[in-house]
Amino acid sequence: MINRILIRIKVLQIVYSYYQNDKTELKVAENELLFSLRKSYDLYMYFLLLIVEVTNLQKRLIETRKNKYMPTEAELNPNTRLINNRLAAQIAGNETLQKYVSEQGISWDNDEDFIKMVLDLILASDIYANYIQDENDSYETDKEFWRVIFKKLISSNEAIDEYLQDKSIYWNDDIAIVETFLIKTIKQFDENKGNKQPLLPMFKDAEDREFAIKLFRQTLLKGVDYKARINNHMKNWETERIANMDLIIMQVALAEILNFQNIPVSVSLNEYIDIAKYYSTPKSGNFINGILDSVVAELKKENLLLKN
Repeated sequence: MINRILIRIKVLQIVYSYYQNDKTELKVAENELLFSLRKSYDLYMYFLLLIVEVTNLQKRLIETRKNKYMPTEAELNPNTRLINNRLAAQIAGNETLQKYVSEQGISWDNDEDFIKMVLDLILASDIYANYIQDENDSYETDKEFWRVIFKKLISSNEAIDEYLQDKSIYWNDDIAIVETFLIKTIKQFDENKGNKQPLLPMFKDAEDREFAIKLFRQTLLKGVDYKARINNHMKNWETERIANMDLIIMQVALAEILNFQNIPVSVSLNEYIDIAKYYSTPKSGNFINGILDSVVAELKKENLLLKN
């Protein structure tokens, strides 16, 4: 689930923190990187669990209204389409999710106001109104309901994003990426797989985990060499006016370019230029592109770079 875009961002964040904290021990910083990546995977599981918790809250509210003194006709005969949603039931019983919840201790137990906010958002939507009126009562309809809910109501919702960012500082830059993986997961669900439906693994394969660790280590272990090479190409720039984040982005980019020669240079450059636009100044993308182009040309002349 954790793709290389997210890995690059996490490596950049921990490298920046490493220098800000006056160079803590490398192993400590590496553990922080792995912990940060684990928190991203936690968010994926929290989103799956959100479907279960919203459903359970609606069940409790319906029961409370039924049992109150002199309930209305609507309260005695509520629409139960949402609480009987087949996808929600399948997720609730998913063995992988339940195992992860048990081992990592994640839950929404202390977030009922947030769960209520999400439920109210859903119940007030046209998506819900159309869903309960749809004559096609099937697993596929139930699955599509939650896919659209995440895509149109939960993704990019400022109030939800703000709450999640407050819940964990590690999620500040993860939310949009993880939401796309949650939507992808919903699409992959198959009724016939029941509780054994596979979820996305934390890493696609061992290679991605190694990519994260190696990129981080090489960025720091060879940082002096990388910085010196970068500085040689900044002679026409006023150093004090260059954003510190730009220097760190170029250092991480150079570590990738030199240590992962199976990744095309253009791919690496584009990734870090995009990161710079978001994490540094408006002009950082062009600046970093120009400096790294010069560095790459030099590396090729020295036969230190064999890829295109």
